[in-house]
Amino acid sequence: MVESYRGRARFVSENWGSSRLAERYGIKRYPVIFVDEVLLARPEDFGGWGRASGKYHPWRDSATHARFKQDLKRMIELTLRGRAPAAKQAPPETVGEIASLPMLAATDLSGQPVESAALAGRVVIVEFWATWCGPCRSTLGWLGEIKQRYGQQVEVVTVAVESEEAEIRKQIATLKHPLRVVPGTESLAADFGGITSVPTMFVFDRQGKTAQVFYGAPEDLHQKAEGLLRSLLK
Repeated sequence: MVESYRGRARFVSENWGSSRLAERYGIKRYPVIFVDEVLLARPEDFGGWGRASGKYHPWRDSATHARFKQDLKRMIELTLRGRAPAAKQAPPETVGEIASLPMLAATDLSGQPVESAALAGRVVIVEFWATWCGPCRSTLGWLGEIKQRYGQQVEVVTVAVESEEAEIRKQIATLKHPLRVVPGTESLAADFGGITSVPTMFVFDRQGKTAQVFYGAPEDLHQKAEGLLRSLLK
């Protein structure tokens, strides 16, 4: 769509963690769409896994794509004519981060139960990913190394969303270190507050409280996450 404006508009992609606009508007998740400094769409507008709402949900529906393109086109044209709405601080996000590790009752691909009670007393990392997500792959390898390095002090659970089991098994088989993989479901995603995009990583302390949630895959993700992990293990 941007190319159709022949140089009068351009597309810029920013990492959520280093975006000036995301910080200014208090955005804590992604995807987010701005036209200049006007916030066009927030993460919850796209629904996601475990969230059956949002003005652009379901995203894969052709009618939804048409509605989004119409809204984007209108905002671009208003901006080009100098008639875009004045930029203002957005209200707090309606999608909140969960306070603690949900009660889990799932089964991993090896047939073993994944239950909250069995994770008590350990730092727990839950990573939502997908087989079609390129940035997820390096983090899966890193998580295998983390589990290898910290052993029983840390539990790593990865949740594969929108992915066929055969593709999940194929990708996991390429990892140097094995990981626990749980097939993602709408109800499981909902327990984590709704997942709007991947990768999304939750880190919980030994008491099960949410220590931090990492969205996306910025260059310093592994460094920041392991720094947090070390502090939780002291």
